[in-house]
Amino acid sequence: MNEQTAHPDEQPLVWIVDCEQWPRASLRAELIERGYDTVGYIALGPVLSALHGTSTRKPRVLVVDLRGQSVAEPDFEKLATADVPIVLIGGSVELQHPGVAVRKWAAVLKRPITLGEIADEVRRIIIASRP
Repeated sequence: MNEQTAHPDEQPLVWIVDCEQWPRASLRAELIERGYDTVGYIALGPVLSALHGTSTRKPRVLVVDLRGQSVAEPDFEKLATADVPIVLIGGSVELQHPGVAVRKWAAVLKRPITLGEIADEVRRIIIASRP
């Protein structure tokens, strides 16, 4: 069974954090079209709780757009220890945060970037992480 025909519970799950509705919805649509199960979040707080909880199906990839997010150093630490590949997206200012530079992320993408480029990166990470 490939990603396109997999049952929803078997499709790779991608979580998207973006405080802006339309970019979040557009990326979700692009990923759904490519065969991924996606969940969108407005803020990072609920995601951090869910990542470190036990009752939620964990994503194969987490995409975090840093624009408009209030991310403190402890938040970067929680992200880094989540055992989930993380794609960070930001402009020059957001990517200058010390928490970005001192940790290993699956990808750090600088804006401007297209939805297709983000989706391609998610696909690359999912393919590379297959058992």
